[in-house]
Amino acid sequence: MPHILVRDLSAKAVARLKKLAKGSGRSLQAEARRILETQSLIMSMDQFREECDRFCDEVAERAPQQTDSADLIREDRDR
Repeated sequence: MPHILVRDLSAKAVARLKKLAKGSGRSLQAEARRILETQSLIMSMDQFREECDRFCDEVAERAPQQTDSADLIREDRDR
C-alpha cells in the first residue's frame, strides 16, 4: 500500500485532528487516513456528470436497442 508523509502541519490542525480522532475512537493516523480517503473521492458536479455520461455510453453500447416507451404509448393511443 502506498505511503504519504505530510510535513509542516500547523499545531492547530494537529490538535483538531487529535480531537476528531479521540471523539471517533480512532488513532490520529486512522483519522487522517479517513479524512484523506473520503475527501479525495468527492467530485465536482462537472466531474460527476462526465462519469455518468461515460457510464451511460458504456451501458448503451452493451445493451440491446430498446424502443422508446413514449413511442409505444403513442402508437397504442392512435389505434
